[in-house]
Amino acid sequence: MTNFFQFEADFVDSLRCIPMQVRMKLDTCGTKLKLTHWHQFTQEERQELVEKPCTTVEEIQTYREDIQNLVINHTGTPASDLPIEDNPAWMDATTIPPTVQEKVQELGVSLTLQNWASLTSTQRFALIKLSRPSHENKNFLPALKEFQLV
Repeated sequence: MTNFFQFEADFVDSLRCIPMQVRMKLDTCGTKLKLTHWHQFTQEERQELVEKPCTTVEEIQTYREDIQNLVINHTGTPASDLPIEDNPAWMDATTIPPTVQEKVQELGVSLTLQNWASLTSTQRFALIKLSRPSHENKNFLPALKEFQLV
């Protein structure tokens, strides 16, 4: 899966930021990768993390081990762990998370449950990440437009 979102276009050629598909894999394998870690990786290592699968139990474990090995090799210490959700919100097409609902209301946009259900899990993941209060949020509206929700 190397399809990037259009709202990521300003950085995907150089992979200077962690793309959404890698962030989703990190959440899936329970690893907190800092941008400072990402910047220490080579271009080839970053591209490998983009392309490496992370869906089956074995792939998730391998992805986690590979990330930890990269971080340890570059920094000397492992990356922090993240809790792994049994039922992550991006996999639930029947419930719009509160942060996403708040963000669309803030923008004066309507997001129906039918719209939410029509999105891919990766699109839902992106909207959840982009709606978090701690996130910059500048790409939330471009994502809504890209996903044809406005």
